[in-house]
Amino acid sequence: MPDVRLASSQGKWILLTTVLGSSMAMLDSTVVNVALPRIGEDLNASLSALQWTVNAYMLTLAGLILLGGSLGDQYGRRKVFVTGVVWFAAASLLCGLAPTDAVLIGARALQGIGGALLTPGSLALIQASFHPDDRARAVGLWSGFGGIGAAVGPFLGGWLVDGPGWRWVFLLNVPLALVCVPVALRHVPESSGGTSRSESGGERAHGRFDVLGAVLGALSLGLVTYALIEAGTLALLAVAGVAAGVAFVYVEKHRPDPMLPLDIFASRQFTALNIVTLCVYGAFGGYFFLTALQLQVVAGYSALAAGTALLPTTALMLLFSARSGALADTIGPRIPLTVGPLLCAAAMLLMLRVGEHANYLTDVLPAVLVMGAGMVTLVAPLTASVLASVDTARAGIASGINNAAARAASLVAVAGLPLLAGMGPEAYRSAAAFDAAFRRAMPICAGVLVVGAALAFALVRRPAPGCVRPECRRHGNVTTPPIEAEGRP
Repeated sequence: MPDVRLASSQGKWILLTTVLGSSMAMLDSTVVNVALPRIGEDLNASLSALQWTVNAYMLTLAGLILLGGSLGDQYGRRKVFVTGVVWFAAASLLCGLAPTDAVLIGARALQGIGGALLTPGSLALIQASFHPDDRARAVGLWSGFGGIGAAVGPFLGGWLVDGPGWRWVFLLNVPLALVCVPVALRHVPESSGGTSRSESGGERAHGRFDVLGAVLGALSLGLVTYALIEAGTLALLAVAGVAAGVAFVYVEKHRPDPMLPLDIFASRQFTALNIVTLCVYGAFGGYFFLTALQLQVVAGYSALAAGTALLPTTALMLLFSARSGALADTIGPRIPLTVGPLLCAAAMLLMLRVGEHANYLTDVLPAVLVMGAGMVTLVAPLTASVLASVDTARAGIASGINNAAARAASLVAVAGLPLLAGMGPEAYRSAAAFDAAFRRAMPICAGVLVVGAALAFALVRRPAPGCVRPECRRHGNVTTPPIEAEGRP
């Protein structure tokens, strides 16, 4: 049984290194959007290259995040976490030094691999290291500090872009890693999950290690994404992506120990909640990608002003998401999961007021506040309902699937929304062209959210009494739900 106490010196070091590690990945998911116009200008990149700058990272992260957790179970959580931090920092250095957009996109894909190793590992280390009496508090602190990092991200990113330059958005990860790795090696005990006793009395790992499934899943996402971004080869690549997806399902169905156990979808509630997740996080992905560009390209905001403009959304989530989760426990998830997406849809329609020389207080802030209210209403109850829809022993894999679904939805939205809105490859260089496409894109996002609200109202039911509840009660990451670790008591 893990016995490290939170108040001890070792407990504080463990919390520090897990917060630093997860913050690296979380910061990159929030700051890069703010830097996109300057990246495009500096590297003479097209809109599709900017899409790939976001999506190359999300593609490898979404495709490999379940495998990353399995590797930690099998080979040691600290070892895989440290490997992920080092990998992420090395890829960040390559991003910061990239001479062309092609090199930057490749480095971002490598970053996603590092993120897939360290993101599930940071919370798993807390679960495996702390005494059960301190575990919930440690997870709460980890979640809270991570949320603060997400809130600071756009502000910090904007300051870096306007100051030393966009490359420092990536280079900042290197000193964080130089602190994180030595602390982890010195103070964090090694652990491996999913172990059983052998006849000799030692432990042996039996974690899932499904490389073929991970490759097929990532390949399917990659082909579909490429088809949407590079519309000239849409049909052929889309068919290939669907074929890879079918192959992925076949492999997962027939493997004795799959990365993605398909029988978990026998729960109608779990399936319905993941469909709702696809709708809402797809809309969020498109919204945050395009809004950061709209504020700079059309409204004329600096990178710092654009990043700061979106802070109220994250602040509201940090302050009130735990209370929202408690309210959903009382009244059930159906109403929050219906009202939340509708509020977010209204916020996206309010963003249509943001045009050239938009006033922050009268044009931007109302939309941002309504978006924050909608996300507060929605995100925590959605996470709790996903965990409540499966057996306690499967909470970790259920949370991982939900997180991967959210990232995949955002990936497809960033790839497909500009195509649906009619954005040309040079649209972000023209304020008039981008504004016109933005005004077509926001109603599409709002419509997807309305579909999600309707599905939640029709399909989501109150969970059974005594079901599992999330330990990550405070939410600050606006782009994905939190990951819940395996092996909770």
